[in-house]
Amino acid sequence: MTDLATLLEVGGPVAALGGGAAYARANHPGVYWSTVGLPISTARLLSSYSSVMEACGLTVAPSRLRVLAVKATTRRDVRPIPPRRGIIRPTSTGLRLRLRLAPGQEPADVAASAERLRHAWGVHAVYVTTIKPGVVELRLVGFDVLRKVRMPRKAADGFLKVPVALREDATPFVRDYRTVPHGLTLGATLSGKSMYLRHLVAGLARQPVALVGIDCKRGVELAPFAPRLSALATDPEQAAELLPVLIKEMEARYDLIKARQGIAPTTPDEEITSDIWGLPEDERPVPVVLFVDEVAELFLVATKKEEERRDEMVTQLIRLAQLGRAAGIYLEVCGQRFGAELGKGATMLRAQLTGRVCHRVNDEASAKMALGDIAPEAVSAACAIAPERPGLAVAGDTSGGWSRIRTPYLSLGDAAGICQESADLTPNLPGLKPFRPDVPVWQVDSPAPVVHPRPVTD
Repeated sequence: MTDLATLLEVGGPVAALGGGAAYARANHPGVYWSTVGLPISTARLLSSYSSVMEACGLTVAPSRLRVLAVKATTRRDVRPIPPRRGIIRPTSTGLRLRLRLAPGQEPADVAASAERLRHAWGVHAVYVTTIKPGVVELRLVGFDVLRKVRMPRKAADGFLKVPVALREDATPFVRDYRTVPHGLTLGATLSGKSMYLRHLVAGLARQPVALVGIDCKRGVELAPFAPRLSALATDPEQAAELLPVLIKEMEARYDLIKARQGIAPTTPDEEITSDIWGLPEDERPVPVVLFVDEVAELFLVATKKEEERRDEMVTQLIRLAQLGRAAGIYLEVCGQRFGAELGKGATMLRAQLTGRVCHRVNDEASAKMALGDIAPEAVSAACAIAPERPGLAVAGDTSGGWSRIRTPYLSLGDAAGICQESADLTPNLPGLKPFRPDVPVWQVDSPAPVVHPRPVTD
């Protein structure tokens, strides 16, 4: 009886501890990883590193000199040599360590064994990144960071850079307009596409950038950001008037660059330029980012007159995509589908959009429109996105690389508040003044209506 009582006294706290760990793992994976998962995975890695590398085929035969030295000093067998391991660096989401590859190995050998390493060390995923020739970095992720998105505190931001989502390897996905000037975002209804666009607008609103919107859904997506928009078109008719103004703005900037290229013999080499970024800061025009929401509405026509207008707008969008980068004009095109069935010029415009983000779509053809021409293997990943995970997407570019990302939740009220606070940063572009949206002024006794948007990500 005494032994039973003692067992109950010991088993109670153990059961409570186990139950607490299980609860933390299910509901607070970050806390569980920091307290339980990190020590366990580190111990597994340290104790089984050599044997795991050998089982994965990541070892090489020792040199003859090493064999002779071992046999001369000890009687133990000479085992194959694994890659030299660096210092293990714990993070809030996993582990990092660098490996120096043995002669004859390549990073692809380690990447091919990532799934085996994941199971051997008990982590959620393993990613391999090449640091320099002969050195790779293993990024071990302890839990599914895309289940409940928490952006890193130190996200790489800067001018024309917006940390807009989290990658599956726990690094921020940064939309960099200087590197990838134009982008295409596809997604079905309630897939999180609007949340992605909301983050872009809110991130750029704090920067000295002109924001221009074309929202053919009567402005329901972009109108809340009116205090920060330099221009807004809410139907195809207004868009047909706005796009020629942007073309004239682009041509004026090219004239400015050409005037600067009237190069005198005494002009320093660093002052010779072919885009606005080579101009002196006091002469440089402000960058312009054009957001096009529901691009299909610009292509759909019902009459012959509308078809002529459509062809003209598509031609102007293609010109902006082809020539706008040097003039500091960038495109962010959003829609549910974007393929050849929209009409003449759709495929040509899509080919100019370097960055691709594909949220959940309704059919495989839509995923192929976004990713099939740049990363065919990413199409199946985009088709596997479940409706229960809005905000999850597959991001790729013309380099062929791709990754899963998820956008954190940002309420419409918070995004509109950021635009309201940054309204003084709206640049003065005379050509766009007729298209400046009206900002309603609310009386003190009649406050602005409170908008309660449906959560898209959470």
